[in-house]
Amino acid sequence: MDAITVTEGAETFTCNAYLAEGERTVLIDAGAMDGVEDVIGEHVDDLDAVLLTHQHGDHVGALDAVLDEFDPELVAYADHPRRTGALGDGDTVGIGDEEFEVVHTPGHADDHVAFVSASTIFSGDVVVHDDGAFEGGSFGRTDMAGQSREELIESIERILDRLPEGTEHMYAGHGGEFHGDVRNVIETALSRAERREPKYPDD
Repeated sequence: MDAITVTEGAETFTCNAYLAEGERTVLIDAGAMDGVEDVIGEHVDDLDAVLLTHQHGDHVGALDAVLDEFDPELVAYADHPRRTGALGDGDTVGIGDEEFEVVHTPGHADDHVAFVSASTIFSGDVVVHDDGAFEGGSFGRTDMAGQSREELIESIERILDRLPEGTEHMYAGHGGEFHGDVRNVIETALSRAERREPKYPDD
């Protein structure tokens, strides 16, 4: 699967928001970049749905602008005033031309989910390829109120349990996209999280 990072080049802090075209044109997270709806409009005329990995501000700051512009479904794990569909662990959702399993992955956020298909994972913040703390496998921070390293470790293990063999594309909420041995990246992230050391020791 190919996904377009519509928040690329943002000057403000935002997540990576991904546009997946196909039978069901979907935006994974909305980000917090002013004008993201205009970038989406450069690629597509219609948007079928926005799926949220979680509702931290850097993932939903521009959500209202996207919903106002395209009037798509809003599908999320946790309640939201504009949600039109709920996500549950084990559900199946269409993204582009593929079917993805919803994996509930708390730890970084209680409402966090990842989306996993035979070829691709949209991992949100629970596990990423690179983020300034680690290269080749990192994990979401767990040092703020309401977060849990233990839950995050369990969530990464849950992803590995459900990740098909041969998954080659990883689109994470921060850092670069990755194409290759995704399982190795996630296993590396798990081993680092299991050290239970501060992710950012100087904070």
